[in-house]
Amino acid sequence: MNAKISLTEGEIAIDLGDVTLNGSLALVPGALGLVLFVHGSGSSRFSSRNKQVAADLQGGGMSTLLFDLLSPDEERVDEFTRQYRFDIRLLTKRVIGVTNWLTQNPETRGSSIGYFGASTGAAAALEAAAHFADRPEVVKAVVSRGGRPDLAMDALASVVAPTLLIVGGNDTAVIEMNRRAFERLPMVKDMRIVPGATHLFEEPGTLEEVSRLAREWFQRHLLQEAQPD
Repeated sequence: MNAKISLTEGEIAIDLGDVTLNGSLALVPGALGLVLFVHGSGSSRFSSRNKQVAADLQGGGMSTLLFDLLSPDEERVDEFTRQYRFDIRLLTKRVIGVTNWLTQNPETRGSSIGYFGASTGAAAALEAAAHFADRPEVVKAVVSRGGRPDLAMDALASVVAPTLLIVGGNDTAVIEMNRRAFERLPMVKDMRIVPGATHLFEEPGTLEEVSRLAREWFQRHLLQEAQPD
């Protein structure tokens, strides 16, 4: 169990110029870095699974940002049409925009950034990591939970950030997708299979194992502490 920590938490609006996205930012004093959560299709910053993992990462010394990939109007449309949730190009653009916002925001600039992507969000996280390959000081690590990295297959060879793929042991189809993607990743990488877990890691103890693996990966690779202005 994590010890109680001091947090600065709040709801924020992230202005990307063409759209404003809502987020939940939790800042840990003296944090190792900041983990940006990229949720899967049909989810939001209120995902109970991602909120649980975020709390565990905070206990491990990391700040976190959970944000909505879509605006409220887009979410209402997507609820009926599903036209946005699999638009990896659009979602990647949002992740890149939020990352750039973090590098300029006075409270977060100078932080090493990690991505935690789930389901289709993992594809957007990996494509965004590839985008920042020529600025490796920005995105320092990526973790995928039950992700679909196969949807970012063309970008994988450009990812330089250390990447961990976590898949449920009973999520057979996604295991194979991750194995193919794993072979394409050129740099520091690992793939872990959580025994007994299905795609959503709803089985007892499985999400806790995801948190442990993610926390250790980020602690290992988010080495640069936030730099003072």
